[in-house]
Amino acid sequence: MLRRKPTRLELKLDDIEEFESVRKELESRRKQRDEAEAAAGGGEEAAAIGALGTEHKSREQLINDRIGYKPQPKAGGRTAHFGTFEF
Repeated sequence: MLRRKPTRLELKLDDIEEFESVRKELESRRKQRDEAEAAAGGGEEAAAIGALGTEHKSREQLINDRIGYKPQPKAGGRTAHFGTFEF
């Protein structure tokens, strides 16, 4: 593999100003969207919270559902390992 000297990146004032303007624009859009959702979803929000309460799943269960993994429950106790022998 060939080695070369690192490339130098220079951050100019114009770049910083452009970044700040884009960031402010995105924040204003996000605020407008959040306000619109809050105004339109007032009644829907309570229904969504109720639905989450009845169908609450753990993070692990959500991931398993997403990837299609269905874990088999492990058999507990000593009899699972040793058949019918009791110690």
